[in-house]
Formats: sequence, C-alpha cells, structure tokens
Amino acid sequence: MITLNVHSTIGYVWEGLGLVWLIGLAFTKRTVRSQTGRTRLFQMAVFLLGFLMVGSDWFRKGWLGVRFIPESYSVEVLGLALTVSGCLFAICARLTLGGNWSGRATVKDGHELIVKGPYSLARHPIYTGLLLGCLGTTLAFGEWGCVLGLFIIVIGLLLKMSQEEKLMMETFPEAYSRYRHRVKALIPGVL
Repeated sequence: MITLNVHSTIGYVWEGLGLVWLIGLAFTKRTVRSQTGRTRLFQMAVFLLGFLMVGSDWFRKGWLGVRFIPESYSVEVLGLALTVSGCLFAICARLTLGGNWSGRATVKDGHELIVKGPYSLARHPIYTGLLLGCLGTTLAFGEWGCVLGLFIIVIGLLLKMSQEEKLMMETFPEAYSRYRHRVKALIPGVL
C-alpha cells in the first residue's frame, strides 16, 4: 500500500496557492486609495510570523513543537483535505475578485463591489479559505506552535478586514451597508 506524504503534499498545496497569487498580480487594477504603509507593514509582519509558525520547521522547538493531539495518519489526511478545500475556496474567491484584488486594503480604479460566487457566502471568502487551509495544516501537523500561528493569523486577518470594511463603506456606502446586513464576514450564517 502506498501512503501519501501528507506534510509534503500540504507544502505543495500552499505553493500552488502562492503561484496563483503571483500570477494574479499581473492582472490587478491601478490602486486609487489604500491603507497606510505603516499598517500594511505591521499586518505583513503579523501574517509572516503566523504563516511561518503554522507551516515551517523554524518554530518546532520546545513547547511549540509539542503535539496537542496524538500522531495519526487519518487526522493528517483530514488536515490535508481541509487544507486543499480551504486553498481551493480562496483561489476561487481570488479569481472571482479579479482585478479588484490587492495584497493590502485598497480601492482600485473602477472598483466594483463583488457579491457573486464565494462573495455571496462570505464578505471575505479569501480569508475564509485561508483560515480553513491553516486550520487543516494545523490539524495535520498537530503542534502547539501551529495553534499559536493560527491565532496570530486570525488577528492579522481581523485587522486587515477592519481596514477593508472601512474602505468599502466609504466607497459603496449604501450598497456595502446592505451587503453587510445580508452576508456574514467569514463564516456563512455565523460570523
């Protein structure tokens, strides 16, 4: 019986998501307004720390490397399935957003309010997908450092979401207000 190397496969999944993001940079619209450079730098540092804690070996020392669940191939495969599902959902949302996307909170030239596809389920479906993917990776690796990294990523996403919500309310005051009442931020029907 051939068994899948779950940890390596998870790495390839995240690399695939990164490749889609890099290619997508070429198709973004010109930025008209954005968050300040200082807040962007802080958010990038938070995300980098969180993602490194979830997915790299750098923090797998001491108590951060201690497992919070017993090692189990079934749990690792479940984690892989969640990682793949989350990354695919984030990619779908990224493609739906098209040229309006940016790595920072921005308003683009000719910005459109996207409310179809994944955006009909959550206002920030890219983040929903990333969180699901990070949850799956955390489950697959099963270490406390991953849990801490996931918590740090949540904080970073909440900070970035607040910046994006502010810009969207300024840009589409009536339409975005209606959208906010109709669609939850991250988890359909819950949050």
